[in-house]
Amino acid sequence: MIAYRLLTGEDTSAFCHKVTKALDEGWQLYGDPQYAFDTTAETMRCAQAVTKHVTGHYNPDAKLGDL
Repeated sequence: MIAYRLLTGEDTSAFCHKVTKALDEGWQLYGDPQYAFDTTAETMRCAQAVTKHVTGHYNPDAKLGDL
């Protein structure tokens, strides 16, 4: 099975660390990162999709960050 996650956050080093940690755990980048300006918070927001091949079948109760 291929698991999918969309990592999101403010455009800070913390977001970069979140993506780096996912890559270190075996997740792979899926597509290009996306950026948008959050007018309410007046900050840039980032999103990066990642995927990972895992054993087993889809389970809606699975915590994807623990795969």
